[in-house]
Amino acid sequence: MEATTATNITKGKARYIMIGGFLGAGKTTAVAKLARRLKDEGSAWASSPTIRVATWWTRPCSGPTASRPFRIRCGGFMVTTSPWPPVSVLVDPVRALRAFGLESGGSFSEKVIYIYTKQLEEADLIVISKCDLLDEARLVSLRKAIAAKFPLKAIMAVSSRSGTNLDEWFARLTSEEQAAGTAMDVDYQVYADGEALLGWLNCTVQISARRVFDSARFLEQLADEAQRRLQAQKAEIAHLKMTLSSDSSLLGEVAAVSLVRNDFVPELSLKLDGPVERGQLIINLRAEAAPDLLATVVRAAVASTAEAYPTMTATLEHLEHFRPGRPQPTHRFETAR
Repeated sequence: MEATTATNITKGKARYIMIGGFLGAGKTTAVAKLARRLKDEGSAWASSPTIRVATWWTRPCSGPTASRPFRIRCGGFMVTTSPWPPVSVLVDPVRALRAFGLESGGSFSEKVIYIYTKQLEEADLIVISKCDLLDEARLVSLRKAIAAKFPLKAIMAVSSRSGTNLDEWFARLTSEEQAAGTAMDVDYQVYADGEALLGWLNCTVQISARRVFDSARFLEQLADEAQRRLQAQKAEIAHLKMTLSSDSSLLGEVAAVSLVRNDFVPELSLKLDGPVERGQLIINLRAEAAPDLLATVVRAAVASTAEAYPTMTATLEHLEHFRPGRPQPTHRFETAR
């Protein structure tokens, strides 16, 4: 079948690329790299509404991939008749080594791991992201373990940081066709039990100080403080992401820090150009712990970190903490196509 290119996409319609992955797998960074590549190409991919990227974190909407019900819902008026690209599911390599029992270290309980492996099962292409974190021997071991568990899946390793194999991955997304498959079995009781173990927290804090402060240093200190308190409570972090925008910065400019495991170093991915006097802090935390515990930890971490800045005031504007609701699949198919 002809590969889908900018020249054979129907005008005004979109080719949908679906990228999944567990919390902290690197989806946001990968999508940003993909969007930048398409823009830099200067082709119709970038200059017209011909591509849409959908991401999701844990739930298979129907099986064996989320794309089948998505196609049914979209209908022919939104998409072309061109082949649908393979569904990619990203995995953090260190998390995967532990989930497959290849290395020791902090990990999730059995029912949360069930969610993790089910998402890999719905992939056409399993993408080991952040492959620069592993040496060759560990990467080979991980590939072998994934292949043994999912022998029919295509597997590749990429790094958004170093650019390793990104061109190859993006080429597959823009040229290959999604394979047909049989609907996977999902035990929705186990799935629901696993999701019930994960606490979610979203929080907004208004920060003000009479003296300017370094936003990067503040975020790193706050992440360290939250990490220390979560470790003390034996709460396994799935993803902690925090952004700080200055009231004086341009729209969209933020400092950002991310933490994807208990024993990982908080990573500053974005910085503001100058010091900050006032701004808005947004915290998103997912961890295997009770939501009430996450709220207690975040409140204490924010207060403790702000105290290190004598003129700073941290005012909590919004905080919600909850567990995901029970999955209620609205579509179920025997085959993917």
